[in-house]
Amino acid sequence: MCGIVGYAGNVRTACGKPLEVCLQGLQRLEYRGYDSAGVALTAPGMERVAVRKKAGRLANLVQDIERDPMPEATVGIGHTRWATNGVPNDTNAHPHTSRDGKVAIIHNGIIENASQLRLDLQTEGYHFVSETDTEVAAKLLGKISDKIIEETGKPDLFKAVRRLARMLEGAFTILATDVRQPDIVVGARHDSPLVVGLGEGENFLGSDVAAFVAYTKRAMEIDQDQAVMVSADKVVVSDFMGNIVPDPKTYTVDWDASAAEKGGWDSFMDKEIHEDPAAVQRTLLGRLDENGNINLDEVRIDEHDFKAIDKIIVIACGTAAYAGMVAKYAIEHWVRIPVEVELAHEFRYRDPILTPRTLVVAISQSGETMDTLMALRHAREQGSKVLAICNTQGASIPRESDAVLYTHAGPEVAVASTKAFVAQITAAYVLGLYLAQVKGAMYRDEIAQTLESLKDMPRKIQWVLDTQTKIVQEAAEQMVDAKSFLFLGRHVGYPVAMEGALKLKEIAYTFTEGFAAGELKHGPIALVDEGEPVVFIVPPARGRNVLHSKVISGIEEVKARGAYIIAVAEEHDPDVERYADVVFWRPACPTLMSPLVDVVPLQLFAMDMAKLKNYDVDKPRNLAKSVTVE
Repeated sequence: MCGIVGYAGNVRTACGKPLEVCLQGLQRLEYRGYDSAGVALTAPGMERVAVRKKAGRLANLVQDIERDPMPEATVGIGHTRWATNGVPNDTNAHPHTSRDGKVAIIHNGIIENASQLRLDLQTEGYHFVSETDTEVAAKLLGKISDKIIEETGKPDLFKAVRRLARMLEGAFTILATDVRQPDIVVGARHDSPLVVGLGEGENFLGSDVAAFVAYTKRAMEIDQDQAVMVSADKVVVSDFMGNIVPDPKTYTVDWDASAAEKGGWDSFMDKEIHEDPAAVQRTLLGRLDENGNINLDEVRIDEHDFKAIDKIIVIACGTAAYAGMVAKYAIEHWVRIPVEVELAHEFRYRDPILTPRTLVVAISQSGETMDTLMALRHAREQGSKVLAICNTQGASIPRESDAVLYTHAGPEVAVASTKAFVAQITAAYVLGLYLAQVKGAMYRDEIAQTLESLKDMPRKIQWVLDTQTKIVQEAAEQMVDAKSFLFLGRHVGYPVAMEGALKLKEIAYTFTEGFAAGELKHGPIALVDEGEPVVFIVPPARGRNVLHSKVISGIEEVKARGAYIIAVAEEHDPDVERYADVVFWRPACPTLMSPLVDVVPLQLFAMDMAKLKNYDVDKPRNLAKSVTVE
């Protein structure tokens, strides 16, 4: 949830770069949380860590520093917060400091034993000014640091942070700085992300690579229950017991800082919706080898094990779960094995039936979604293989999975997911075709034909963006005062309806419900009143015409009760033209491909509704991009 950045530069030359790196990194990480922001700076000769923090958006902190500049430094840490413990205010904002102010830390996650640790420290005379679990960790780290100095005669922040990490329970990434060691920043992670940026004469830390990609594209993975010490010219990784990790894995980031900038668009969401076609296209690149066979990215599952799979369980949350629901229809149709879609946060609490022949597919844009990560671990403990569909290199979920399918959608900054949704569907379809290939469930020419249909979808998505944007905006202007919406769909249109409803909730703060259209007569039709806007995802009349006729019947039923009908439908559908008040058209495409185009006008509609209400479409209230707590 929170955004974390750290920097270590030349200890012989204090300068403004540590602050610059922290503020620029936080700007790129603000989508992870924007309740408050703060920085801590250290340099030789300081008596206390220089700390500045402000409630609200990062801009508040920047303005405060411009009014009252901070000192030059050699190392720095910065934090942007999504509140978990304590209300968003200046006092609860990070960083927090030790009792003597010589140590400062920032923290992402929840320390579950903070209450007991707080009580223990209070009995020793410690006082707390905030409501946060992070201040508890800061006071405890200060105590540990002083004890190490008593034991050895010199400070050792690396050792102190490792000792602290062994005492904490819950999920955490911690970065710490100490004025007595102004050349280093130390980090530790347990069930929360942390990555190192490798520079020349400088090194970086971040909750993801966006924190430092403007400075370096070389990154180092920090694994579960590891600590790291960075200085200007050295990076040391160890476990929490102090055992050095000899060769931590490194990789090169496959995008640059410009990809995480607006580039002239009004909002990141607008930009990212218009990147839907490219997201699908990039996810399909390089999927065929020289023999015409489909390949995945990183596979540590034998082909024999793939052939033996008799059930698939998709685990995901929110938008990713709806992408999994779309994939269920396609994979069951192509591979002829059952697919279940589970909300990851419910999965391990219901004692799921898992065997070595079960393939668990974990879908997460960030690769750090805590609910999905914990469900993944449960599945592996039960002996099942796990394949990850993820958009982020080096994240926890792909690292802990047996196989990975990267979506290559590029960084998604807006909190409400858009291009990741179409990329996840595309990747799941590639997986389905791969399984059909391995199991012999489809003929080779059928797989090739389906892949060609997928490759044609970016062009069709672009058609929607080119031709329907104005119609969508006009519909939003007409509907901006609506108090509620219903979204309805059948077959693959059902999860698209759910996703469209979610987008309107997330950024336009409009009460919205998505339903399977067949449920209409089983209760939801009671909500339909005169003028109630109802959005229908209408399948094509070609092929399975029964689906089309059933949805048209649903439109007639609510129309007779005074509903205002918005339809997403295939061009020139006469039934839709007859009954709908507004139509968002899509070009002709196979039914299983239609979600890739049907969702696009719904993304635009939610964004336009939010803009008309003067809401921040990129940073909706109470939300954060990467949900790294359960």
